[in-house]
Amino acid sequence: MSTTQVPYQKKELPSSVSAFGAAATIAGAIIVALTFMLDHSRGLYNNIIGLSVMTSVAVGALFYVSLEYLAGAVWSTPFRRVLEFLSATVFVVVVLALPLFANLHEVFHWTHSEAVAKDALLQGKAPYLNIEFFTIRNVVFAVLWIAFYMVLTHFSRKQDATRDQKYTRINIRFSTAFMPVFALTTTFFAIDWIMSLEPHWFSTIFGVYYFSGTFLCALAVATFIIVSLNERGYLVAGLGKDHYYSLGTLLFVFTNFWAYIAFSQFMLIWYANVPEETFWFISRWKNGWEYVSLALIFTKFLVPYFVLLSQPSKMDARKLKFMGVWIFFAHIVDMYWLIMPSFSRTVMLGWQELGFPLLIVGLITLTFVFKAKRENLVPIGDPKLQRGIDFRI
Repeated sequence: MSTTQVPYQKKELPSSVSAFGAAATIAGAIIVALTFMLDHSRGLYNNIIGLSVMTSVAVGALFYVSLEYLAGAVWSTPFRRVLEFLSATVFVVVVLALPLFANLHEVFHWTHSEAVAKDALLQGKAPYLNIEFFTIRNVVFAVLWIAFYMVLTHFSRKQDATRDQKYTRINIRFSTAFMPVFALTTTFFAIDWIMSLEPHWFSTIFGVYYFSGTFLCALAVATFIIVSLNERGYLVAGLGKDHYYSLGTLLFVFTNFWAYIAFSQFMLIWYANVPEETFWFISRWKNGWEYVSLALIFTKFLVPYFVLLSQPSKMDARKLKFMGVWIFFAHIVDMYWLIMPSFSRTVMLGWQELGFPLLIVGLITLTFVFKAKRENLVPIGDPKLQRGIDFRI
């Protein structure tokens, strides 16, 4: 049992943070409601974008928490609680999925029995792509994510009071179990909600593509929050450029990893030149979608790559906060590029597409404020905390 006491004073977040979260949530909810009323189908596709982004934040953050336990990392221990708070948005994921489950027939081509009856390929996929199995496995995904979130955060909070190292060992065991669960559930989530919008298309690398963007998105949101909290003295004294450098390096590495996977998927499909695969990319290179494709390369790879390339940039608080926001919205562009062409072969971009991003930002903010009022922002009972504070490159 550790007896080390790290000075930490819990502070209430400014009321302006709650006000911002409430304003973004209300504005987003109004736009979402209007979109559903005026163009129900468009609202559903925007809903899938919102669901995919929210899942990235929630499950990506939970993956980060598990990864820290498994790796025995110390540098991130002082702000691991931020990722735990973000993973609480897994409950928001469930809420965002409910309208879609009520309208599966309007979104997914494979739910139409008459279409399946005329299509040999859909008949071959019917044992997997059917409403009953789709519903069951996605409910299982949600239950598993919530269960692991509750277990991991429960023992983390309990350690605050007891400072007993046994809770670290317990969470290491649960993190070990979570890793294969994370790999399988995020892969099948991506296949179910995104790839099956075009049921004739397939890609064996798509699950990895979604994972790379998922972890990058969660890390970007966490980086913005961590740096902002640290600058205002809400964490513990001693965190600085060495910790920032590690965050910046992770952002840089996963920006490159996402680009590598994205290019690999494109290159293999282009080289094979199989019509069943190429049509998906062709539809994203005409009728205005070519500009979105170029914008995705610019926003999610070129800008983060060059901004974070140098060592000083990775240690610059201002640049890290900027890139946290930038990469988060680049991930929204990515999900838009993946999903919306299935709804419209021409680019549809208007005020309707602002609803779910605003709603997500608001709900993330309110969830974080809710958790911060009830729990410490720092895992004060973790035996690695002091070593994490003392971490230097």
